[in-house]
Amino acid sequence: MKIKIELFGASRDLSDKEFLELDLKGNSSIKDLKNKIINYVDEKFKGNENFKKIIETSAFCSEDNNIVPDSYKITRDQKIGIIPPIGGG
Repeated sequence: MKIKIELFGASRDLSDKEFLELDLKGNSSIKDLKNKIINYVDEKFKGNENFKKIIETSAFCSEDNNIVPDSYKITRDQKIGIIPPIGGG
């Protein structure tokens, strides 16, 4: 499956575009997607620990803008958003 990952906030540093496109096996979970993105960071950014932390601490949302858990199943080509935590006071 082709997954288009929309990048928000600090996650935009993962690409020169506002998204990433990755291939996933059918019936994968958000946890599988996170692992795929971490592998991408290992390859493209030499394992940048800050980028990995962003992925591990971010919320993910479905096409209908609902926050989804790590167990959420991705069953078709779709868009998934990464929403990193936002610091501030």
